[in-house]
Amino acid sequence: MTKVIVSWSGGKDSAMALYAVRASGTYEVLALLTTVTEGYDRISMHGVRRSLLEEQSRSLNIPAEKIYISQKSSNEEYEARLKEKLLLYRRQGVSSVVIGDIFLEDLRKYREENLAKIGMKGIFPLWKRDTAALAREFIDVGFKAVITCVDSRHLPREFAGREFDRQFLSDLPASVDPCGENGEFHSFVYDGPVLGHPVLHRKGEIVLRDNRFYYCDLLPSRESRQGRHDATSKAPLKEKV
Repeated sequence: MTKVIVSWSGGKDSAMALYAVRASGTYEVLALLTTVTEGYDRISMHGVRRSLLEEQSRSLNIPAEKIYISQKSSNEEYEARLKEKLLLYRRQGVSSVVIGDIFLEDLRKYREENLAKIGMKGIFPLWKRDTAALAREFIDVGFKAVITCVDSRHLPREFAGREFDRQFLSDLPASVDPCGENGEFHSFVYDGPVLGHPVLHRKGEIVLRDNRFYYCDLLPSRESRQGRHDATSKAPLKEKV
């Protein structure tokens, strides 16, 4: 089988991309590649705690490989740290990265150009799929996700923290893409066909960052069993790379 790593945000599109490559039976997934913001200790843009990412990783039985970037990271910093991680896997025989992009041509071109610099390529299993159909399929095959971030230019505060279900899709304004492909919202997948067990969590406060992004904080439900509080329990939410 072809060795690959998956660009992993913890959200629904990366989960569907993983679901697709696993269903094909032709790929061996070696790792989940996730950008985490230093200091905040959260998945960049999605605002999800690293501890929940790691619980996802355990449930998926796939190692989580983190790319740490600074809170005011530039594109140059991000690209340098990404290149460093990718080269590690390139030396292990990985030539491709699975990416959950759907229709943003400029973003795909940017990713492909960065990968080509080190002799790698992107695999886009969701490319040009109808996003309304893809969103319904995500729900129908048994995935469950919660909305962790909404852009207030497109959606009101009340959408943060909602379940990604058919009612959510029905309530979306016509101007909002059903998969949030334009950045209207982000999600966290906590159950579904690729996970071995649900990622237990509870919803915390909803906060506004940069006078634009509403975040619903997700709290790990197993902190008490671990015998200590998550070191990031009071860390601010990071809204963008």
